[in-house]
Amino acid sequence: RRHHLHLLDLLEVLNGTQNCYIYLTNTTMEMVSSSPRTSTSSRRGRSFCLRSMLMVAFHVAASSAFSTPIFQETATLQRTAPSKTVGVEIELPDFDEMFRRIQAVSPLARLAVQGGGSGEGGGFGAVDDTTLPEGQKWKNLQKSKGKLVSQIDRIDNFQNLGPPLLRWRASMKGPCHGMAFADFIMNTDKRQMWDPQIESVCELYPIFDLDAANIAMGFGKFGDCKKLGVGYTKTKAHPIGISPREQLTLCGIQEMHDGSALIWGTELEDWHDHLMPAGERHARARSHLFSIALVPTGEDSFDAEYSLQLDFGGNLPHWMTAPLVLDSVKSMFGVAQPFFETDGSEEVQKRIMEEKIQGEKFVDRNSILFTP
Repeated sequence: RRHHLHLLDLLEVLNGTQNCYIYLTNTTMEMVSSSPRTSTSSRRGRSFCLRSMLMVAFHVAASSAFSTPIFQETATLQRTAPSKTVGVEIELPDFDEMFRRIQAVSPLARLAVQGGGSGEGGGFGAVDDTTLPEGQKWKNLQKSKGKLVSQIDRIDNFQNLGPPLLRWRASMKGPCHGMAFADFIMNTDKRQMWDPQIESVCELYPIFDLDAANIAMGFGKFGDCKKLGVGYTKTKAHPIGISPREQLTLCGIQEMHDGSALIWGTELEDWHDHLMPAGERHARARSHLFSIALVPTGEDSFDAEYSLQLDFGGNLPHWMTAPLVLDSVKSMFGVAQPFFETDGSEEVQKRIMEEKIQGEKFVDRNSILFTP
């Protein structure tokens, strides 16, 4: 009966507990030692059996670590907030799970959220690169301190979804400002400066009340949400034969006390398709994971880490599309750098000062949202 109980507990572990390694180790030891009259060979057999099950359980936990849904298809389980368009509700994601995923793949995002890593010697100089995302190792594609984009890494077929997870690291000159950096992703004109395949990027449904988003995120647990809404992206046909693609995403921008920022996005599900703009439908591309973490390393410098797992959709092989994404994002940093360093530096500084003055007018709001 004792052994039967342990096996039932084991099934529960296999059904989703992420601490199965420690639990099963204890279970193995207990089953081997609980019956002193049991023969040595029998004990070894049971121990071997459970060690095998331990390895399976550990594999299941690691491979399903991103399996918790971010959105809920069942309407009664959904958490929604009104948009600025009357009658249109936005389903809010499981923010804990979403930011957990982002921090798992982006050490700089983890540093931005946890704090304490800005200023001189901070940024990439303070990140913890020893923690691997779901136990999978990064493959380095480029590493050069002298270049703007100093490092590019990838994990092939991340989470068995097909496309690789890509990560770019760059050390930038200029003021750190999340909203200004996000313009290079969310503003059509600035996006086209480095991504000529973009036809349009727009925010269809901004959330009506940002405080509702901040409350849902846990009162400053992930900084202060400065922007949140449903966005739509449409691409042009690519010369190599890729037909137009479209995406429907929920995107946002978080700002931290120390000036760090986190730009994020997650693909909406099929049951959100009613939010698509009117017109002809195209093949759906999907961003399984997207984030840009920014951490200031001085008064006029910051580190940036861009993480992206993008599926072009259709029947295109990932070995063909991944290099396009890699080069495209790399060129984005080349376009953004002169803006932050010279062309738009004054404009960004002005925005920072205006926001600081505006923020001081809402002391009560900030004191509520940033309560630990």
